[in-house]
Amino acid sequence: MPVPAELLDLLACPVDKGPLLYDAQTESLYNPRLRRAYAIVDGIPQLLADEARPLGPDDHERITGRRAGAASRGRDRVGP
Repeated sequence: MPVPAELLDLLACPVDKGPLLYDAQTESLYNPRLRRAYAIVDGIPQLLADEARPLGPDDHERITGRRAGAASRGRDRVGP
């Protein structure tokens, strides 16, 4: 079940306090800056830093639509 846009706007990464992206394929929340994913269990985001899982460049590109190397060039921003 997708996260409502209103809720997604309120949620933030517990580590860097930045915005998160919803990954429909894995039904999780993703921080593209830290490349960490947070599970959603029974519709409740599990925003615990110790339980986040790292994602590789292929998942990063799939979720953000940006090449993995873009982050090293400062182009991996979320938002306007």
